[in-house]
Amino acid sequence: MLSDIRIVLVNTSHSGNIGSAARAMKTMGLSSLYLVDPVSPPDGKSSALAAGAGDVLANATTAKTLEEAVSDCGLVVGTSARSRTLPWPMLTPRECGEKLVVESEKYSVALVFGRENNGLSNEELQQCHFHVCIPANPDYSSLNIAAAVQTLCYEIRVNHLDIEAAKFPPSEEADYPRNEDLERFYTHLEATLKETQFIVANHPGIVMTKLRRLFNRARPEKQELNILRGILSSIDKVTGRDTKLTDDTDKSSTDSSDTVK
Repeated sequence: MLSDIRIVLVNTSHSGNIGSAARAMKTMGLSSLYLVDPVSPPDGKSSALAAGAGDVLANATTAKTLEEAVSDCGLVVGTSARSRTLPWPMLTPRECGEKLVVESEKYSVALVFGRENNGLSNEELQQCHFHVCIPANPDYSSLNIAAAVQTLCYEIRVNHLDIEAAKFPPSEEADYPRNEDLERFYTHLEATLKETQFIVANHPGIVMTKLRRLFNRARPEKQELNILRGILSSIDKVTGRDTKLTDDTDKSSTDSSDTVK
């Protein structure tokens, strides 16, 4: 899916930025790089900054114009850091990632980055269906091209992973204990803590209230609760306390050894 999402760099001035952009792409699983009229073609500096993404750099396609680079694309999104005279449909980075991933299933799509000093021209932006702006610090919003590529490629990958996860949901759902099982656990826990004198019977304070809040927040699964009951029972054996607090206490705690396997 990600192979149909191309990153287009327009008229890049510094060859090192091309290599850095290639590296940013590969870390997010993208490999289709298009270079539109680069001031300096990829060179040794590009390769050095590409690090392990030399394959992305080596397979980059060079085009003379943006029109040529995106001619076969069904969706083109241009990056823009400033407002234009003519309002254009805008996307947030998250919306941009989602739209590119979804539409790449039907045809090639492109995400276009402009020049280091002044971005994309109005004519180039008008070749894009949507514009996207990274909401950087308004007091210092200047982003290096590679940093901008990394940010938007990350949004692409997150959406891609969400779609893949939806296709293959977890095979097993967590089995949580019933409320009556939790109450038995709390009764057992309190009795054991009193036996070890962690809780003073005459001055219990709010220890159990805090422990209830802790375990409710953690929401242990059924097997995890059995393990906790088993731990309490092992303490009871050492202290010699009668563990038959309820009819089910011994049963749940003795089953805990099996859940660990």
